[in-house]
Amino acid sequence: MLFRSKRYSPGAQGDIVVDVSEEAGIRKLHFGEYDTQSAMRVTDPYELVLTYCRCMMGFLLFAEEPREALLIGLGGGSIPKWIHQNLPQTRLTCVELHEQVVGVARSMFHLPDDDERLRVIVGDGAAHVWQMEDPVDLIMMDAYSSTGIAAPLATTDFFAVCRERLSGNGILAVNLWGSDKRFAEYCERLGKVFEGRVLCLPARQKGNVVAFAFQCGQNNPQWERLQARAEKLKSHYGLEFDEFVADLARMNPHNDRRLFV
Repeated sequence: MLFRSKRYSPGAQGDIVVDVSEEAGIRKLHFGEYDTQSAMRVTDPYELVLTYCRCMMGFLLFAEEPREALLIGLGGGSIPKWIHQNLPQTRLTCVELHEQVVGVARSMFHLPDDDERLRVIVGDGAAHVWQMEDPVDLIMMDAYSSTGIAAPLATTDFFAVCRERLSGNGILAVNLWGSDKRFAEYCERLGKVFEGRVLCLPARQKGNVVAFAFQCGQNNPQWERLQARAEKLKSHYGLEFDEFVADLARMNPHNDRRLFV
């Protein structure tokens, strides 16, 4: 079955159609009928159904639970819901351009109300980062659509200001499409800004690739150490961190002992 939300009039936030479909117990949010942005298992609203959302949590292989985090792009709220439930020490701010997306996330996808650990802002994500004063430990960008990343969120200058807003061991995580003709260009920009400290984690789902850019070097971690940490994280959170470690070798410089970053 397909539920369609109201079409909002053009204005400062633009004209957008938010569709919600449901099949076999999975509810999906679309910008237009066929452009899936989020998916939720109705019987387990906090599960990360989409592979790329789980891959976004790969930052935990390299850092402890962040104290302050920022998410650009809300969708159905899969990522903030998971963080809110599973990372109790993290205060997360989400910035979403479209007010109607926030409304649908809360009315149909179980996004919690704001509290001391979750704040949802309707606004421009790029402008928010430029105006930030306090550093954060993690910036996550999930603002990809069928037309790609909004231009202001993919410039060298924007990536540079993201780095300036990160704490000493901070991480920028960006959801990309490996098939995007600009994919290599985005990675090159990230590498330039972060002095080569970038890892790509393929998500095995429609070409999604999560790029992690690091404020500081990770001491070229040994696979053995990463695998041991992955097993602990998998046991604790139930996500396939062991597979993330294996997949990191597919797109990043390494040898048989170490991952170079």
